Amino acid sequence: MSNSLLVEQCKDNNPKAQLQLYKQYCDGMFIVAQRYLKNTAAAEDAMQEAFIKAFRKINQYKGDVTFGAWLKRIVINTCLDTIKAKKIDAVTMNEETMHIADDESDWIVEDETTAEEVMAAIDKLPENYRVVVRLFLMEGYDHQEISEIVSISENASRTLLHRGKAQLKESLKHLRYGTGY
Repeated sequence: MSNSLLVEQCKDNNPKAQLQLYKQYCDGMFIVAQRYLKNTAAAEDAMQEAFIKAFRKINQYKGDVTFGAWLKRIVINTCLDTIKAKKIDAVTMNEETMHIADDESDWIVEDETTAEEVMAAIDKLPENYRVVVRLFLMEGYDHQEISEIVSISENASRTLLHRGKAQLKESLKHLRYGTGY
């Protein structure tokens, strides 16, 4: 059965269609949730909550993006809400002392670096950098979207991305050169 037909049936509160959409997307959305929430139980909870939100708001889905993309955004927002609820300490951003990082082309990683090494390095970033770096590099959001999702200014998004990438590059550089002695 096509996704569009399943979505239409979900709009009519068809539990079988909801279950089928859930089964189709739950594994992928759990992986997305785990990127943000390292605790398996918290990721499962956030994913479940996101599905509940999606089914409650399914009439707002207009089909301008794929259902998976729409659902993924709900999952990410739910994870970010979970992080905010934990009141994780973030580096305070002073708007007057921030500089805008205009050049996004400074992101170069050594060819020998594996995706797992990059993911592990991202996981070690401070929370505020980690969220922005993930949203930008992994999810493909632009600074305007990130600013809306995380409730920060676009300048803060650019600065957090720049600083996060700098820490990430340093971490990856130490991985390559810091273990030989």
